[in-house]
Amino acid sequence: MYKNRKWVKYILIAVVIISVGFGCAELWRGREKKTEASAFHGIVEELVMEPYLPGIRRMSEANHMPSGDGFLRKALLAQYPGLLYALENGTESVTESDYARLPLPEGSDEDYKGLPEEALEYGDDAMHLEKNLESALLKENERYLSAEQEEEPEPETDDGEEEQSFARAEEKSYRYRFEELSSYEELIKAFYAVDSTTVAGEGLLRAETFLEKDMRIQGDADAPQILLYHTHSKESFADSVPGDENGGIVGAGEYLAQLLREEYGYNVIHDTGCYDEDRAYAYNNSLPAIETILQENPSIEAVIDLHRDEMPADRRLVMELQGRPTAQFMFFNGLCRTKKGEIAQLENPYLADNLALSFQMQAACNEYYPGIARRIYLKAYRYNMHLCPKSLLIELGAQNNTEEEIHNACDVLAHVLDLVFGGREPERGEDTGEEAPEGD
Repeated sequence: MYKNRKWVKYILIAVVIISVGFGCAELWRGREKKTEASAFHGIVEELVMEPYLPGIRRMSEANHMPSGDGFLRKALLAQYPGLLYALENGTESVTESDYARLPLPEGSDEDYKGLPEEALEYGDDAMHLEKNLESALLKENERYLSAEQEEEPEPETDDGEEEQSFARAEEKSYRYRFEELSSYEELIKAFYAVDSTTVAGEGLLRAETFLEKDMRIQGDADAPQILLYHTHSKESFADSVPGDENGGIVGAGEYLAQLLREEYGYNVIHDTGCYDEDRAYAYNNSLPAIETILQENPSIEAVIDLHRDEMPADRRLVMELQGRPTAQFMFFNGLCRTKKGEIAQLENPYLADNLALSFQMQAACNEYYPGIARRIYLKAYRYNMHLCPKSLLIELGAQNNTEEEIHNACDVLAHVLDLVFGGREPERGEDTGEEAPEGD
């Protein structure tokens, strides 16, 4: 009986080898598997290859068979499509059907995770706080404190601490001379951190082009205008309570949506769906859901994917703003290209609009609340930003920020969103770089 089992095992192995050989020959000849032999192959794949050779089966499903070291790479890494795609780095050999199964490195790749300076085209952890902006930040806080001293004291909270409230900045603390950013090198240094996986280029980043884009929301609030959602809804903060729907990034999103509705009059849909049960596939999972919401609500003009970043434990993204600890945030863009060129499977017809919107948001942040925004982070992939011209991916604080710091940042973020969506910023026409005159 034992010998018979051994012979059966050898026969099955031989069948598998012969089947794979036939499959390779058919694929190389470009023929589809529509014969009786292909049906037999399917049975063999299900009963034998799946339990014993799953890697080769995944490889055979790709409708093409590489040769040489490519064959071995796909055979060994077919069960890890994100790693396989990263190794191939966006080469033309990846087909659209391949992409449909690939999670890409997008599922976790937009987190900065404290990359070393050499990983960026211009470094310092994607932070941007030049001396002139640092001075403007101090003036902003001094101005707030001076105005606060002239007002009646705020009521004290139950624990005896004075409650600080957010005051919208009515005037700029700093003004850009945008003509000085006509140089690509100066623009990069002032606004961007470019990840080592990608390349931007002068043709893609031009301040004057970004300023010309009209990012105002055109429709009124009778119908939905803004969609806010979270590809990574499970992201939380230092003092988030597990299971509390009012905490974590979803709770921050609801607070931001509430501010936009009640303080600024926008009609906002906040989608709280969970798409990151398997984080690697989060963008694949969120895409059809967001497409459905947009189809059902054609009045939506802006889509915001709100995340939180992840930083080393000893690095906290927090600043003192108006006497309140406030988390810093970062705008994030996927360029749909690696250093080898554009990724054909990741088309984004709205890339220029996406970049213009993050640029205008960054400029408004730096002029009204200097230091609140880290530099715009540019990375290789797409991150579902192809669904709408006014698409934003925002990294709000990090895992070691507190809920209070995050909510304080939402106050600022809501105001800056209104400045851009309401057409109040950036200023149209030539910027003199001088302080605004007194008066109306």
